[in-house]
Amino acid sequence: MKPEGVIVVGSITTDVTAFSRRLPHRGETVLGDDVTLVLGGKGANQAVAAARAGAPTWLVGCVGKDPFGEIALSALRSHGVALTEIRPVGDRTGVAHIRVDTSGENDIVMAPLANSDLNADMVDESIRAVRDKAGVLLLQLEIRTEVACHAAEAAARAGLTVVLDPAPAQPLPDRIWPHVTVVTPNESEAGALTGVEVVDDESAKRAAAWFLDRGVRHALITLGAAGALSVTAERTRRFPAYPVVPVDTTAAGDAFTGFLGAALAAGLDTGTAISRAMAAGALATTRPGASPSIPDRKAVDELVSSTPP
Repeated sequence: MKPEGVIVVGSITTDVTAFSRRLPHRGETVLGDDVTLVLGGKGANQAVAAARAGAPTWLVGCVGKDPFGEIALSALRSHGVALTEIRPVGDRTGVAHIRVDTSGENDIVMAPLANSDLNADMVDESIRAVRDKAGVLLLQLEIRTEVACHAAEAAARAGLTVVLDPAPAQPLPDRIWPHVTVVTPNESEAGALTGVEVVDDESAKRAAAWFLDRGVRHALITLGAAGALSVTAERTRRFPAYPVVPVDTTAAGDAFTGFLGAALAAGLDTGTAISRAMAAGALATTRPGASPSIPDRKAVDELVSSTPP
């Protein structure tokens, strides 16, 4: 049987999130309504999502030997993420400063700190440790680019399905793309990577073609309230968004990718996996915060079953 576990290689942070009626303009101070201190980082968020989707999940990353590291590890443990591949290094855990307005829009400043210590040897060691238990590896770009590229290559060589969420968007060497099974950019990330401004289905198809031309097997471009476009060499499919009222979009992409990885690892067909991922992403926007907003499998099941195809 194919292993049903998920390996996530990525960032771990503690998120300091301030909520206000609107985001301040340059040089302006506004009064906020609330502040939270919770687990974050795209790697950690996707690991939480995969675990809440029901997949055995290992996170490969680094934390500092500080109170923020304790907060992160405790939260990961509570969500069922395996901690065996997390290394304590240095004195400072990564921190993300997030601002969210009442419409759910946000901006983020992320200080990697301990995340910068994750290296290729650690990735290789972790893949060897759990490769017999996992079928999918999830990647993002809040770790050093060369480490992410190495992880994609090592995972592909080990026979894993590699899912890359190219966020935050940044230039990547062409050598990474043939090792990527699925790439999941949003409109702005797709535009930054391909040079195609994504404003509709036709421009999304052109951006998707850029990825396929470089060796990616499946380009899955998320379009916010407009849904998602799935493009492979064989077919193009449009997936409508689930209708929800957004409160905070911070972890929507991470919920999407984590549930997608878990569904693929479980052997679900691609269409079902995408539908579940989109439901998870939609539900994540209805609650404030990063990891606290990620839904569980039951909530996703209910949304999928209650929404006509």
